[in-house]
Amino acid sequence: MTQEKSPGRASADNAAPATMQDPSQQLGNAGSKSAQARFIAIAALTGLLTGVVGSYFHLIIDALLSWPVWLSAHLDGTALVISVALITMLCTLLAAYVVRRVAPEAGGSGVQEVEGAMEGLRVVHWRRVLPVKFVMGITALSSGLVLGREGPTIHIGASLGAAFTDFFKTSVPERRGLLAAGAAAGLACAFNAPLAAVLFVVEETHRQFPYTLRTYMGVIAAALLSVIASQAIGGTAPDLSMPPLADQPLPMLAAFAVLGCVLGFVGVWLNKSLLWTGAFAARLHARVPYLFPAITGLVIGALFVALPFAVTGGEHVIMRLVGNSPGLMLLLALACLRFVTLVGSYSSGVPGGIFAPILALATCIGMAFGGVVEALAPSVPDIPIAFAVAAMGGLFTASVRAPIVGVALALELTGAYNMTLPLIATCLAANLTAQWIGGKPIYEQLLERTLAQNGIQRPQRATREHVGLA
Repeated sequence: MTQEKSPGRASADNAAPATMQDPSQQLGNAGSKSAQARFIAIAALTGLLTGVVGSYFHLIIDALLSWPVWLSAHLDGTALVISVALITMLCTLLAAYVVRRVAPEAGGSGVQEVEGAMEGLRVVHWRRVLPVKFVMGITALSSGLVLGREGPTIHIGASLGAAFTDFFKTSVPERRGLLAAGAAAGLACAFNAPLAAVLFVVEETHRQFPYTLRTYMGVIAAALLSVIASQAIGGTAPDLSMPPLADQPLPMLAAFAVLGCVLGFVGVWLNKSLLWTGAFAARLHARVPYLFPAITGLVIGALFVALPFAVTGGEHVIMRLVGNSPGLMLLLALACLRFVTLVGSYSSGVPGGIFAPILALATCIGMAFGGVVEALAPSVPDIPIAFAVAAMGGLFTASVRAPIVGVALALELTGAYNMTLPLIATCLAANLTAQWIGGKPIYEQLLERTLAQNGIQRPQRATREHVGLA
């Protein structure tokens, strides 16, 4: 099934973004209390349903991730490694095939598709995205691929928002507001992080989001209801709560800034690797269809048995690393492995996000960096774990280029609120470093690639750089 080749062939919501005008005119009497209440109610319903669907999505994945353990009761040694490798390969091939044949836009995280739809350049085909993202997302993520659950739930939430806009016949700006509300609900459900979810919309989609009281309150309501539904079902978000950490002395902030600089380079390198490998996988597919996902699945499956820390989304890996405090060389080797497996898994074309794998990769780098700092300052407690928490926000910032979200996400996930200053220092340094060496936000680059592949020209917009505010 092919996708649209130009904005002109899409529905009205695919038209080029409108010029600046009074938000009340855009939304049709935005001052009407009944109209505001109606929109916020739809957004809350979107968030509630996203929380329910996303929670069961996570629960099913958590249950199925134990399948290598079940298989080990009947096989061992080489037979077990080969069997798990073949099963992961088949799951990867199935997910890649269904995505390509049924819903090509369902591959990857889907965040770039949501941003493109909010900008009026893409269409959220929710009737095909919802089943493919849900079923094939479960298939891919439970097979052991190094992908996060948050990407699919963000896309699922936005798709549910698109479904409600069709049902309730909303305006184009309201449609974009509900897409944002659904995306926020998906992220809030995935990580039990409503504040980071709201900030993600504010910071990541600032170019596309139609800011009004109505749409902003709708995003907050959707994130709130999503977390309430998730917690009512069973608290399905990963528990990354850290043990109580000692306050880091102020002079140590310089070391956190250095860590941020290192993560700035890693984040830019990660983004370039994702784009280059994705392009390579596309060229290889043109010659030998599905060879790349087959090889990726085979390797990931073998590692699933031989070195479990190198695969899966990484939420459980983070806590085991923090609890076991492995040595420097092991952490660096694991960071390299998870870097490669993340890039390969995402480039295979199956549904899955990058947030959770980035957090796990950052934990390896942060603990390794913290180990070096600890050797230089042995009197300061909790250094490796503190640097692991800071690295989560720093690497996220370097790749996604959303420093406020990076700080809030790391704080909400870990509960280490006394790490606020070190996190800010790390994220600030990471963001500036990534900017200075020429890095671009990963989702902006992924959207540009998607638009180019579909022959869609993005309208030029004034940016901070264009008006001399860089």
